[in-house]
Amino acid sequence: MGINAKSIIIQFLTYTIGNTLVFLQPKRAAKLSKMGLTLVMNNNLSITDRLIRNAILKKVENKSDYNTLAKLHYNYWVNQGADFFATTNNSFENNFLPDCSFIFGLLKEELINEPEEFKTLVEIGTGNGNVLEYLSLEFPKINRFVGIDLSPIQIKMNNEKFEENKKIEFVTSDGFEWVKEYGHSNTIFVTSRGVLEYFTQERLQAFLTEINNLGKVIFIAIEPNDIGHDFKTNPDSQPYGHERSFSHNYPQLFKTAGFSLWHVSHKDFGSNMSIQSFIGAKS
Repeated sequence: MGINAKSIIIQFLTYTIGNTLVFLQPKRAAKLSKMGLTLVMNNNLSITDRLIRNAILKKVENKSDYNTLAKLHYNYWVNQGADFFATTNNSFENNFLPDCSFIFGLLKEELINEPEEFKTLVEIGTGNGNVLEYLSLEFPKINRFVGIDLSPIQIKMNNEKFEENKKIEFVTSDGFEWVKEYGHSNTIFVTSRGVLEYFTQERLQAFLTEINNLGKVIFIAIEPNDIGHDFKTNPDSQPYGHERSFSHNYPQLFKTAGFSLWHVSHKDFGSNMSIQSFIGAKS
């Protein structure tokens, strides 16, 4: 029996056992769904819970019920976001600075040619706040920096950690809802290494359109894509990887929302599942 055949059999058995467990333990499955199923960190799930998780995600994806899939991601970042960020404290130094900060050097060049001043920078999905603090130091002419995240625990920690930096404020909110209520022109929006990937295609398109309609804005998106996602054969979004987050066709979505693109690139870090995409857009 070949490796692929064995893999298919294992996947089938895993899914079948997981579905059986969901049927036999509905309250357990509901509790896991309420907490969110995006990531499994530090072996915090038993084998039973992992089988249930995989079965739920597979069933939702098979039905193309992407709104439910996005809701499961939402639940995770609300309830477990702070736990995730506690395990990734070194990612700013080890990943962001060497691999991603270059795009903000390009942003500085872009701002030189802008006749209008940008007075606010908003990071959606701010996590532990390290990127936002870095940006507040790199762009001293901007006087307001807002970090938005779904995790109330993480936001509380950020406000305490960075209380001496008076330019920074952290808010617990859904990014889309915050933009609807507080978004305004002359703002730079940033996502760093995985935020928009948890939006459905429909919601992301509406979100980008909402931002573009604010007036003069710049958007920098640092987001992963499925390494096998060919936009020519499939221009639409698709779930991928262990998280079952969404690989989006960012250039197309930004253009459809009315943005013009001043930068598009990607980096391959050797993962067999994803590449990192870098988008610079402006209204």
